[in-house]
Amino acid sequence: MILSMKPPYDITPKILKLITSISEKLGEINATYLSKQSPQLRKQNRIKTIHSSLQIEGNTLTEEQITALIENKRVIGPEKDVLEVLNAIKLYENLEKYKFYSDKSFLKAHKELMNGLIQSPGKYRTKGVGIVKGNMVEHVAPPAENVPYLMKDLFEYLKDSEELTLIKSCVFHYEMEFIHPFIDGNGRMGRLWQTLILMSEYPVFEFLPFETLISQTQNEYYNSLAMCDKLGKSTIFIEYMLGVIDKSLSSLLDYNNRIFKDVDRLEYFIKLGAKEFTRKDYMNTFKNLSSATASRDLKKGLELKLFESIGFLNKTKYLVK
Repeated sequence: MILSMKPPYDITPKILKLITSISEKLGEINATYLSKQSPQLRKQNRIKTIHSSLQIEGNTLTEEQITALIENKRVIGPEKDVLEVLNAIKLYENLEKYKFYSDKSFLKAHKELMNGLIQSPGKYRTKGVGIVKGNMVEHVAPPAENVPYLMKDLFEYLKDSEELTLIKSCVFHYEMEFIHPFIDGNGRMGRLWQTLILMSEYPVFEFLPFETLISQTQNEYYNSLAMCDKLGKSTIFIEYMLGVIDKSLSSLLDYNNRIFKDVDRLEYFIKLGAKEFTRKDYMNTFKNLSSATASRDLKKGLELKLFESIGFLNKTKYLVK
């Protein structure tokens, strides 16, 4: 690969510190968790990912409405917003079809994501674009005739560079936003493709909706992109995105939010065959469980609709669906 193809960025002490922190957390996430991923948890995280990524782009549908669409139910909402969600559902349900290093896959994914929303989905733009914030032009993207060559170079960097996957995923995300290869859908494609690149080495990223944290720190997201434009390199964006990934992994490992652990217990318990049970029955199965953890598990089971409850307090019974 020609050296000049490497996009410009620096490896700072902050980046190295975040890489170390992320690597430690990935090591903590036991591979057996991944093999035991429940369909409910996959669905829950997919809903969060779709909701957060589209919310950043102004979509108004709630997580409840997205859940209804996944379950093939009708929802009342703006036609464009509903179509955006339906396209995203179809795409995220077939992520394994897309190859992170292939520009053909990239265009195919854009076609799926933007079908019916813009003219010529799945094709690079043929005219100039700029990003306007208020009355100010925030970013003027490269000329349209340069887009195919710039994207080809970027995919060659993805394929050929020996850089760490964590860094490559951030570099691709920033450079793609800078090139702005499409008339619309650039933001959601950048976030989707970063997920795909990360999944190629770390399967846990299929279940880690880091888009939620991006949506909660949107100003920081856009400011880091703008600062990189001014400096001519992606260093600040890499620092921002690695911070988002690190925080997302922290929440996954947080003691009070061990989704993998409680779902594993719940699914094991349900497989034992009880159709009706109490908290005491649940605790008798898991002898070392505290009453507070048992209550948290059962609350999680209700949220995931694994069962429903009748009665109150110590008279509560749980009915398996």
